[in-house]
Amino acid sequence: MKHIFVVNPVSGKGKESKAFIPEIEKYIAEKGLDAEIYITKESRDGLKYVEEIAKKGEEVRFYSCGGDGTLYEVVNGCYKYPNCQVANIPLGSGNDFCRLFGKNTNIDDHVNGIPMKLDLIETDGQVAINECAMGLDSEICIRQISYKKIPLVNGELAYTLAALGCIAQGKTKNEFRITIDDTEVFEDKYLFCYIGNSRWYGGGYQAAPKAMPNDGFIDCVMVRCDRSPIRLLPLISVYKKGEHLDLDITTMRRCKKVKVESRNPAAVNVDGECAYVTEKEFKLLEQAITFVVPRNSDFLNM
Repeated sequence: MKHIFVVNPVSGKGKESKAFIPEIEKYIAEKGLDAEIYITKESRDGLKYVEEIAKKGEEVRFYSCGGDGTLYEVVNGCYKYPNCQVANIPLGSGNDFCRLFGKNTNIDDHVNGIPMKLDLIETDGQVAINECAMGLDSEICIRQISYKKIPLVNGELAYTLAALGCIAQGKTKNEFRITIDDTEVFEDKYLFCYIGNSRWYGGGYQAAPKAMPNDGFIDCVMVRCDRSPIRLLPLISVYKKGEHLDLDITTMRRCKKVKVESRNPAAVNVDGECAYVTEKEFKLLEQAITFVVPRNSDFLNM
C-alpha cells in the first residue's frame, strides 16, 4: 500500500504543521515506507490532488496532516474510491473530529492503526465526516475564521469570541421547518440545527454528545430560541459541555435524513465549509469510508 501524507502548511498558524514535515521525512527514511509527502498550495488543492491519485485505483492511504479543513479536503477527494483509506494526524487549531479517537500525532500509531468503516453525511455532492449545521453555529463558523488569524487565539477561543459577537448582534432566531426521515416535521424559531456524524466542533463544543460515526445514524440536535440574546449567554458553557440535551428548548432525533427549510437565507456549515441557503438536505452514507483509527485509541474499546 502507498502512504501519502497530505500536509497543510498553514494549519495551526503554520508553525506546527511545518515543523512536522521533517518528522515525516525521518520516519519514512527509517522505516523504508513506500510513501511521499504532498504539501498543499491553496484552498481545494488538497482535494484535487487526492482525487487525482485516488482515481488511479492503487491501494493508498492518505494521512490528513492539518486541521478539520484539511481532513474535509482529503475525505471529499477520496471517499468515492474503495481503494483508499484515510488517517488523521491533528495539526490544526480545532481538530474536532479526532477528539473521539485521541489527539495523537505519533506517526507510527497511525501507520499501524486499525482501519474501520465510518459513516459520512452527504449534501449536494459534498460530504462531511464530522458534522453539518444550519443557523447560529454556522454563522459563528463563518465569523471565527477572522478570529483565528489573531496571534495566540486557538480554535476554541475563536469560536467563543465569534459566538459572543453573533449573540450580541441578535443573530439568534432562524425560522426553520425541519423534516426528519420524511415523516416527522418541526417548525419553529431555532438557534440552530446540528446534524452530527460525530460529537464536537468549534474547537471543543460538544454539540452531539451521544453521536458515533460508525453507528449508522445521524444525531440531529435542534435548539429552539425562546429567549433574548442576553439570556442565551449562560447557555454557552452548558452547550460546550454537551449538557444541553436536557434543556426544554432542545430536541434530539437519531435518523438517516434531515431536511432544513429556512424562511430567510441561513448560514450552513459542512465540516467548516460555509454558505447561505434557504433549503438543504442531509443524508447518511453508511460505512462510506475506511478510516484508520490510531493504535491504542480508546475508541477501539467503545
